Amino acid sequence: MLRKVLAIAGKPGLYKLVSRGNNSLIIETLDDKHKRMPAFGADKIIALADIAMYTDEEEVPLAKVMQNIQDELGKDVLIDINPKKASNQELADFMAKALPNYDREHVYPGDMKKLIQWYNLLVQNGINDFSLEEAEESETTEEA
Repeated sequence: MLRKVLAIAGKPGLYKLVSRGNNSLIIETLDDKHKRMPAFGADKIIALADIAMYTDEEEVPLAKVMQNIQDELGKDVLIDINPKKASNQELADFMAKALPNYDREHVYPGDMKKLIQWYNLLVQNGINDFSLEEAEESETTEEA
């Protein structure tokens, strides 16, 4: 599912891929308005499935981090930290629960705030399956 959820640099929130146009993608906001609009090649667009967070050993896919948060909180529970008002220490404490060995030099408070906002937005919109799709696809291929 995270393959169809997009983040666009310079635009707040998350977007769902609806369709592809000739020179653009048709996207829909993941909020109450569900506004549709085109996104063009000049926009820096990335799927959430392609985002990873730094740890001391390796990069961990965002889906795994969100799965850790879900395991900690419960399936449909929102994160109760207000990212706009949270102190850096509160964000660091939260991140230590979500990803204990995160790289404290390369994961910034802004990244943590974005993680909280994105997680809450996904859960509010009924997207709560954060399983690693790549692992499932490779297992299916090996069995065939």
